[in-house]
Amino acid sequence: MNVLIVEDEIHTANLLQDIIEQNGDFIVLAKLQSIAEAVQYLSKYQKNLDLLFFDIQLADGLSFEIFKHVDVSTPIIFCTAYDEYSLQAIKNNGIDYVLKPFNEVEIHKSLEKFKKLISSLTAKQSPIQFKAAEQDTYQQNFLTQFREKTIVFKASEIALFSVENETVSLYTFKGEKYPIYKNMEYIESVCDPNLFYRISRQMLVSRESIQSFEPYFNRKVALELKVKTAEIPVVSRLKVTAFKDWLEK
Repeated sequence: MNVLIVEDEIHTANLLQDIIEQNGDFIVLAKLQSIAEAVQYLSKYQKNLDLLFFDIQLADGLSFEIFKHVDVSTPIIFCTAYDEYSLQAIKNNGIDYVLKPFNEVEIHKSLEKFKKLISSLTAKQSPIQFKAAEQDTYQQNFLTQFREKTIVFKASEIALFSVENETVSLYTFKGEKYPIYKNMEYIESVCDPNLFYRISRQMLVSRESIQSFEPYFNRKVALELKVKTAEIPVVSRLKVTAFKDWLEK
């Protein structure tokens, strides 16, 4: 299920993403820091989202301001250091309210609450319909540039996507490397999650590209892929269990 985080403290947003993605059913598509960014993103991509995490007090105001500019129909879990906004949160599509500093247990409880809510609504065939967890179709072709030529690659020809020097590149199974002018969050959202897995913030790998893996420092694992990359493909510590489960499915 796809998640959006709106949180103006970068460290907190990264920590929240790591905790959420310990649960293999959830993936964070984007992290935003302001009301303006959230309004722009939700106006375009809300249909791709299943769950929102909103910090209430952002640098440019209260996140409740977002609702004045865009019709938010996606369930929200609010996070804040103060409990004075609980009623307002419930009135604005909130399904849970987590106080900072939060811990892993509380976040996982909120995620399970959301999953039970979705299951209950589905079982009862409620007229309230949230977006399905997976898209019906995924992008089949990706475009890249080589000099003046635009090259088309099928998803099946791509071994991985990697962020290098702030630019996303795709690697083909032939060992070729090309820039692709999209951010990693977008690419992840349009790739079939049965075929591609985001092992870290920098890398999204194809199942077919993985040959083996071995322990790496700090409880991470390093992958051996069918193609050589500029950086060692390493699975983040908090994603190792979910990654192994994904490989076996």
